[in-house]
Amino acid sequence: MARSPILSRRLALEVPVQVADGAGGFSETWVTRGTLWAEVAVRSGGEQVGEELALSRVLYRIVVRGAPPGAPERPVAGQRFREGQRLFRIRAVTEHDARGHYLACLAEEELAA
Repeated sequence: MARSPILSRRLALEVPVQVADGAGGFSETWVTRGTLWAEVAVRSGGEQVGEELALSRVLYRIVVRGAPPGAPERPVAGQRFREGQRLFRIRAVTEHDARGHYLACLAEEELAA
């Protein structure tokens, strides 16, 4: 049997919300949906060089407690986690264990270098 994750990091779960910009368009803002305790582990990383700056991309596996599909506390792709100034965009979510007690989120942190 696999070990239980150590949920020792407090992350805010944020969801994107479109807000009218007053000129007929919309802008995206982020709203905190709740706080989850998580285990955060680095999976891989790399660097992409652009014209004006280099971006460092790091993939993480972020494990949180399980929640049923559709529950507001269940992360989904397109949302993000925040830890202070750090942002982790959620790319995919799957069950971490056979019973669904935990969820594994593949997330990406992007840093300007």
